[in-house]
Amino acid sequence: MTVVDPALGTTRTTCPYCGVGCGVLATPDGAGGIAISGDPDHPANFGRLCSKGSALGETLGFEDRLLYPMIRCSKGTMERVAWTDALDHVAHRFAHITKRDGPGAVAFYLSGQLLTEDYYVANKLMKGFVGSANVDTNSRLCMASSVAGHRRAFGADTVPGCYEDLDEADLLVLVGSNAAWCHPVLFQRMLVNKQKRGARIVVIDPRRTDSAGDADLYLGLKPGTDTALFSGLLVHLADTGALDAGYIERHTTGFEEALARARSIAGGGAATALATGLPESDVTGFFQMFGCTPRVVTLYSQGVNQSAQGTDKVNAIINCHLATGRIGKPGASPFSLTGQPNAMGGREVGGLANQLAAHMAFTPPDIDRVRRFWKAPRIATHEGLKAVQMFDAIGRGEIKALWVMGTNPAVSLPDADAARAALSKLELFVISENVRSNDTVNAGPHVLLPAQAWGEKSGTVTNSERRISRQRAFLTPPGEAKPDWWIVNEVAKRLGFGAAFNFGSVAEVFREHAALSAFENRGGRDFDIGALKSLSDEAFDDMAPVLWPMREGEAPQPRFFGDGGFFAGDHRARFVAPAIPALRTETTAARPLRLNTGRIRDQWHTMTRSGMTPRLGQHLPEPFVEVHPNDAARTGVEDGGFARVTTDYGQCTLKVTVSERQQRGMLFAPIHWSDETASSARVGALVAPFTDPFSGQPENKATPASIVPCEYVFRGFVLSRVALALPDHAWWTRVAVAGGFGYLFADNADLAGWPCWLREVASGDFAEYRDFSGGIYRAASFVEDRIETCLFVGPARDAGDWNVVKNLFAADRLSDDQRRMLLSGKSADGLASAGPIVCACFGVGRNTICEAIAGGAGSAAEIGVRLKAGTNCGSCIPEMKRLIAQVGVKGAGPDPGQRQVVRAAS
Repeated sequence: MTVVDPALGTTRTTCPYCGVGCGVLATPDGAGGIAISGDPDHPANFGRLCSKGSALGETLGFEDRLLYPMIRCSKGTMERVAWTDALDHVAHRFAHITKRDGPGAVAFYLSGQLLTEDYYVANKLMKGFVGSANVDTNSRLCMASSVAGHRRAFGADTVPGCYEDLDEADLLVLVGSNAAWCHPVLFQRMLVNKQKRGARIVVIDPRRTDSAGDADLYLGLKPGTDTALFSGLLVHLADTGALDAGYIERHTTGFEEALARARSIAGGGAATALATGLPESDVTGFFQMFGCTPRVVTLYSQGVNQSAQGTDKVNAIINCHLATGRIGKPGASPFSLTGQPNAMGGREVGGLANQLAAHMAFTPPDIDRVRRFWKAPRIATHEGLKAVQMFDAIGRGEIKALWVMGTNPAVSLPDADAARAALSKLELFVISENVRSNDTVNAGPHVLLPAQAWGEKSGTVTNSERRISRQRAFLTPPGEAKPDWWIVNEVAKRLGFGAAFNFGSVAEVFREHAALSAFENRGGRDFDIGALKSLSDEAFDDMAPVLWPMREGEAPQPRFFGDGGFFAGDHRARFVAPAIPALRTETTAARPLRLNTGRIRDQWHTMTRSGMTPRLGQHLPEPFVEVHPNDAARTGVEDGGFARVTTDYGQCTLKVTVSERQQRGMLFAPIHWSDETASSARVGALVAPFTDPFSGQPENKATPASIVPCEYVFRGFVLSRVALALPDHAWWTRVAVAGGFGYLFADNADLAGWPCWLREVASGDFAEYRDFSGGIYRAASFVEDRIETCLFVGPARDAGDWNVVKNLFAADRLSDDQRRMLLSGKSADGLASAGPIVCACFGVGRNTICEAIAGGAGSAAEIGVRLKAGTNCGSCIPEMKRLIAQVGVKGAGPDPGQRQVVRAAS
């Protein structure tokens, strides 16, 4: 386990989850661990943390860490080797393949989890010295359409506004963004503006997410019609005199062409309503709100970006802001909400295959400039392959060597089964990773390199508003884990590039990165942090969060483009005429629905970190598919049951949640589960690999799909001190629990097989309860007075109370009464279970909240006073409001009898 020197003081660092970039205080707790709190002085969050950030202290264990370099030996097994041997091997094999097949045969696949300095060294090596631009990142799956949209409109990948605009806007428009769950700290900031200043909120999303609960207007448009909506808005702005003609004339070009295209797409309110499937009154209301509100911020995220027309959607939004001059001004801008903690830093260094470095592109002047700065012998001269195309090339055998750093593409890429199969064709497959097992690590790499994790590594990250913050180390790295920048640096030396890769510290890397940003810049490029290029090591260690640009001799600049100054050659912005909006796929009789994928509140990506903490696994512990009641009735699936979701690319078996918040004809399934954590829930394997022609970002939101019921006779759960392999015939999902591992499962096999399985995996004193005629089997093994393993199996919804037994499992010892009552699946003290967790920050369950409501707590604020629920990040408040409505209208109370194993609140 992690052991921390209690003599250490508090360390100021930055959260490793989303792109909000919250400041974190990490303080030794005196018991060998770390206490985590929000940094009240950090301008991104002012002390607030979401449920995931609050639980960071529970994710710092070393139990599942990759500790030493490993190479696959001739017997096919991975064996520990010395760092020198591993680095020599990687360098030798890369050099051999490059010499034989050319630089296009090798690739790096990076991650928005890397620090800027890691990104910089990897990008410099590949593009400047190996000579290949096949450097891409999982950020391609997240925000590449925003990058492409920015570059088309502004001439550079520039975020015009900053977080202060969320405080100063009078209208906040959320497009394809469930900020209440995915960016809750910023969403709470918006709600404060609504409460204090009366700002209005509009939510535009096919799915009625928790963000819509506080909206003044919700627009549940048809999938893929965002471009139509904002084209209609542009027409309305033009027809009602809401344009800023002076701004258009002085600072832009292409307006007439864009307006003509907008008229052909959605020539008015009625046409827009027809194109989007929205009521005309709602369309008109939104248009009037936008037109009459000078201070408007349009915030967009994956619902816009993850589309085969994502770039056009971004530009349709930007067109409306350019047309009204509402850009780069207090409370007025388009704003991309970035998904990852350092996707922005990766963009700054050139970590995408269609970027060179420091916001420079593959143009002859930029190529020459970077070549001279790096003294690069064989700089790449054209764009490389973007993520989906890169893995296609691997599958075809064109890319023969791949180095993956800090990401899990076997789960996260679209058509993930094909991506995983492609990895097996590589001659050299290298992974830098901090865990010893995930789906990609299990896909047959030849070399594993142990990388430092959050809390151990040191460097910088950049958040969604262009703010650079320090991540600082406060833990001693376990085993032989090294920083990613150091690993790449050592390989570069072995490839013969030691003079250019003589970095001795992360501060040296940062200084070079800053110097490149300012090299021959003179204001012609947006990204410039030249004022930081001479920071001493001590100043770098102490560096406070800063917004770029930070040009030498100039005051900081919080916003861009309020007075023009765009980065195209003529310094004008471009209005973009988008293509006629149309999804790349059609539904059919065999695939009559569309699958939308996304995140849930308390988990992150493929749960490599967030899946370690029990409190984050309690809200929605099972992989699920959300279905509208009409579609559920038509297809025969039932709430709380199971269903098989199938596309042309794969299938998953998921728990069913029936909800009117889901649009008819649409399914929603979260992306987080993998083969590590569930038997049949790799949702990425279902997603079509179609990509945007400009950004290369895949369309994750509209894959044609079918759904059919999947019946299971038995449900149950297992709790164990050690990880277990459940029988192949069972559907299962793993859940982090206090003291060990939890598994929720369903099964159709003979009940008599479970006692045999349990005897094979468990030891100690056994207690059993058998009622095979009633379909019930319950057993537990004990070591002294503590549960070692327990298994509960029963008919659907009658397998015992998971929450009660889980709490008993967490105890160091059981009383005699608790031990006697254990196999009943009920609490020994007769008290009801708290129920499924609603507030992850404070561990408050549904039943506890319902009891407070029944006792007179009629608002989320009153529940917060009584139970603290909702008083930290606030992401559980929408669910509490629904419970208030249910209890008030239906008289609902705690779940009677707690008969189900678990149930996702709809």
